[in-house]
Amino acid sequence: MTIAKAAEFEVRLARTQAELHAAQRLRYDVFVTELGAGGSLVDHDNKLEVDQYDDFVDHLLLIDRKTAQTVGVYRLIRRCMATRAGGFYSENEYDLTALKSSGREILELGRSCLHPSYRGGIAMHQLWAGLASYVARHEIEILFGVASFHGTQADALAEPLSLLHHAYLAPPELRVTALPKARQKMDLIPADTLNRRQAMVQMPSLIKAYLRLGGCVGEGAFIDYDFNTTDVLLMLDTARLSERQAKIYSGQPA
Repeated sequence: MTIAKAAEFEVRLARTQAELHAAQRLRYDVFVTELGAGGSLVDHDNKLEVDQYDDFVDHLLLIDRKTAQTVGVYRLIRRCMATRAGGFYSENEYDLTALKSSGREILELGRSCLHPSYRGGIAMHQLWAGLASYVARHEIEILFGVASFHGTQADALAEPLSLLHHAYLAPPELRVTALPKARQKMDLIPADTLNRRQAMVQMPSLIKAYLRLGGCVGEGAFIDYDFNTTDVLLMLDTARLSERQAKIYSGQPA
């Protein structure tokens, strides 16, 4: 299914095994080669980043129309897909009870990445525009998913983690919690001594983008040693987007 077309890009769902492999190959280049991730199902021989959820979900592809190359991906898991897959990916790291019992229509976002040559331009906005169309089609109310800081040393991330805890914690009715097996508390620096400017400098661009849209985080971070990351659970209530935020999210000029 083609979701959006622009002069340079096409956004569509993967529809063949070859297109799924293109997404997994980009994920391998970014997560394994660039960032040092691992995992028991990673196919190093074919350079594919694979896991047990891939065959049950939707894969949103950003394709360069000149080269036909897949240059951006999002993995999308709706409730019905999670049921078939044995759960949401995030449930390996977070207790999602509050979110799943909210009565809202939810969508998990994951494995988001762009080819290095397409970062910092319009590519991410085009991918977001495709995501916005998908969200509207399926009447999604809450987006969520783990977002990552590179590295597993919490002390080095004390400022951004503390800022997330003090300023962006989800409301109690949606506040999911990191599982005890690898939980890392985020309130490492008191709010009154926190250097918020420096904390925001350390924040990954994807997390900053969702915070600008009104995103919030769950309680506690999770240390993912396989992926060499420190993860937080991000949530975005689409009903709370302002008109300006909605335009940004859908890839339009604000």
